[in-house]
Amino acid sequence: MGYLKIEKQKVTVNTIRQMKLAGEKIAQMTAYDYTTAQILDQAGLDSILIGDSASNVMQGNETTLPITLEEMIYHARAVARGAQHSLVVCDMPFGSYQASVEEAVGNAIRVMKETGVDALKLEGGVSIIDKVKAIIAAGIPVMGHIGLMPQSIHQFGDYGVRGKEAVEAKRMIEDALALDAAGVFSMVLEKIPANLAEEITQQVKAATIGIGAGNKTDGQVLVYADALGMSDGFSPKFLRRFADMRACMTGGVMEYIKSVKSSDFPNDAESYF
Repeated sequence: MGYLKIEKQKVTVNTIRQMKLAGEKIAQMTAYDYTTAQILDQAGLDSILIGDSASNVMQGNETTLPITLEEMIYHARAVARGAQHSLVVCDMPFGSYQASVEEAVGNAIRVMKETGVDALKLEGGVSIIDKVKAIIAAGIPVMGHIGLMPQSIHQFGDYGVRGKEAVEAKRMIEDALALDAAGVFSMVLEKIPANLAEEITQQVKAATIGIGAGNKTDGQVLVYADALGMSDGFSPKFLRRFADMRACMTGGVMEYIKSVKSSDFPNDAESYF
């Protein structure tokens, strides 16, 4: 199966829909800064997500809950500047959309105006469907997120697999169908059984992006620091490390230290006279 001819074109929400129809897998990773976004974008990534995982990766927090709307706008603005090809999606952080429809729409408009991203992502299904509908009605594309929802970690109690029991799986399908009917262009399915993810993927028009949800979803997303081997001590079953940047960077820093200590750096060619 050939790829859609989008290498030189900007990926849009319509491109994502076309990729699902064509059976072409969608590759998404997170990024939180301009330089990383440039690298991912130039590599040909279909979509970049400014995840609220910036709370963990960039700030060292244990959960995604502490990161603020202002901080997400800061990261999203930098990423949007670095991405010319990829569809750029920004997470709405905890507390920025749950309270009311009015607050959700107001904050969503603010993110779009101040960052230049292409779409927003919200966690939740039926419980937030009024906010999703209102944001879409305001002309803003929305990516849904169901399954394990890190913003609801205190409600879940842990980061275990969701949807293993029949009742929860049924509720998850209802969430997916409600999001699809509301008009989301895609939805993340996080840490759910592969057969449930496949069933949801077959039932919805929206593209499904899996993380710990098997390979029958329409695409996959990973945190770049995990996928490229920069993080340490985080090894869930679903994670594959596609590079060892931690070792590469550590080695480079050690070489720099050695060169500075020995007065080898800078040499004459690297100095001004």
